[in-house]
Amino acid sequence: MAARDRNAAGRAPDTSGARAAGEQPALRRGDWDRTAGTRAEMAAERIAALVAGAEPGARLGTKEELRQRCGVSVGTFNETLRLLQARGLVTVRPGPGGGLFAAEQSPMVRLGNSVLALDAATADVADAVRIRDALDPLLVEDALWHASPADIADLRRHLATMEAAVAAGDPDAFVRANWRLHARIAAVSPNALLRSLYTSLLDLIEGHTLAVHPHGERPLAAHIGDRHRLHADLVDALDRRDRDEALRLIHLHGGGRPGGPTAC
Repeated sequence: MAARDRNAAGRAPDTSGARAAGEQPALRRGDWDRTAGTRAEMAAERIAALVAGAEPGARLGTKEELRQRCGVSVGTFNETLRLLQARGLVTVRPGPGGGLFAAEQSPMVRLGNSVLALDAATADVADAVRIRDALDPLLVEDALWHASPADIADLRRHLATMEAAVAAGDPDAFVRANWRLHARIAAVSPNALLRSLYTSLLDLIEGHTLAVHPHGERPLAAHIGDRHRLHADLVDALDRRDRDEALRLIHLHGGGRPGGPTAC
């Protein structure tokens, strides 16, 4: 499955209960989520450019200075920080003289970041999906050992967003919530290289997917409904520490079904 980006118009919700003729409907929550995600990614790219021009360990500025420079909200900037830290680009230091610093990048972290730099013209996104699917069982194994009750609760919140997208018939919102779920599973792993490489692959896939298609001839609504149930079953298996079931489901999620892997 691949997702088509939409540019959400920033119209405030209609609180009067009526709209003028021809006026567009108010944005749904999923539209705001996609817009915030896009802004976080754009801010991350802007700070990544600062990192590229700085010496390793150089101070980039305080969080507030960089947030204002990027022109985003506090919540969006927190997501930006998550993206940058997952890619191993910055470190955050508290206290006087603290702020964001260009990370001292090891060769292995630079390898993970190099995946992000690849363009669809030089790297087939389908190959990135296959590599991501190959890494999924490793992350599931880590989640079986390391997921806390708080981690499981966070995963269920992402599932709720996916379920809402299914109910709304919004495949774009569904696939993005799906990617956030997988990123959250990856965040459980204690393996920094694995987390960085996996997140980089997700970013590559997300940045270059153009359309949403069902698998085979099935209706799209039925397809995303099935994908939601598969992910819900996976989180249940992680919660029970049921290794056999979790690995069976993640194999089904990836290349273990007819037609091979999809982006979600």
